[in-house]
Amino acid sequence: MGTNFWKLLAASATSNLADGIGRAALPLLAATLTRDPLAISGLYSLAFLPWLLCALPAGALVDRTDRRRAMVLANTVRGLLVAGLTVAVATGHATIPLLYVVAFALGIAETVYDSAANAFLPQVVRPDQLERGNSLLVTGEAVGQIFLGGPVGALLFTLAVALPFGANAAGFLACALVMVTVAGDFRPALASTSSIRADIVDGVRWLSRQPLLRGLTLLFGLTSACGSAANAVLVLYALDVLGLSPRGYGFLLLAGGVGGLLGGLVAPLTAARLGRLPTMVLGTVVSPALLAAMGFVRHPVAGAVLFGGSAASVMILNVLTMALRQALIPEELFGRVQGAWRTLVWGGIPVGGVAGGALAAATDVATVFAAAGIAGFVVGCAVVALLLRNRAQIAAAYLPKVAVDA
Repeated sequence: MGTNFWKLLAASATSNLADGIGRAALPLLAATLTRDPLAISGLYSLAFLPWLLCALPAGALVDRTDRRRAMVLANTVRGLLVAGLTVAVATGHATIPLLYVVAFALGIAETVYDSAANAFLPQVVRPDQLERGNSLLVTGEAVGQIFLGGPVGALLFTLAVALPFGANAAGFLACALVMVTVAGDFRPALASTSSIRADIVDGVRWLSRQPLLRGLTLLFGLTSACGSAANAVLVLYALDVLGLSPRGYGFLLLAGGVGGLLGGLVAPLTAARLGRLPTMVLGTVVSPALLAAMGFVRHPVAGAVLFGGSAASVMILNVLTMALRQALIPEELFGRVQGAWRTLVWGGIPVGGVAGGALAAATDVATVFAAAGIAGFVVGCAVVALLLRNRAQIAAAYLPKVAVDA
């Protein structure tokens, strides 16, 4: 691992901490303005809607520009947006429509930042270091977004409503400053000279011709919709089902962060011990099963344990599937193919979020968790079948390739 990787890790950890603080505080702020499940889930869905609308052009963009510069610009924009929200909250002008606008705009910038960051990693590590690099980045994401960001965001919210948003803005800007110090030219080796529209078509066409990745994309889009149905009303699950305070909601997020942290750390070790394929199978089916169980518990400790276990399973799967994509997708196509992947996989999140809010309004929040988990388990079984049919391709993806400078 070279110096540039460690700078990427530091920047990513800072950005994820800022993101975690904001993601904990934003639904709490919304819950002080309304208890309508549809309104709450609408905020969650709008934050992810840009992945459905903008992931493809964002991926094409990062395949024709310096990935480091794209990351700096995206986080600078995010920092300025949240700084403006901080002023609105501090002066008593925060409204649900304003939160919707900010969440959507932040989501657009996030598509650029994440697409660039995912394409950046293979430029600074060797192919045989991808799993370790992804493990460290995903672990940093869990620590920043949930392990620290969740409880810190909730705690700051109880001290002063505007405080977490100020910290959120500062974190995004600090990440941009760290990335400025990364030395080198990080444009793709074979940067595209065609139009963005043509690049998007190339990415979609390449993905559509890969049976394994195509199938995973479609199925993970469904599992994302199932998981987001529950996550969209998580704040109401904490406050109204488990009876937690805003600070308690932060500790529920902490439980998820602990699970995610452990999952990210053990993913390479588990894959080495059990094999990549069995580990991916376990990650696929365990998470929705635990999510379904959350719909049947009312004790905060039980809910936290199940939430943490589900997060661990998701994180293990995320580490291994990201490494698989990085091993299979050509470097010069990675941004646009990843954009196509994110469009379909993360595009299911806003759809599932709205569905979860509607189901909660028609029934109750606990029912959403039970239904989402059961549906996710059914889809997960289809994912397992796809993985088993393509076990030879998965094994071949990690055969030695020409190394890049770390």
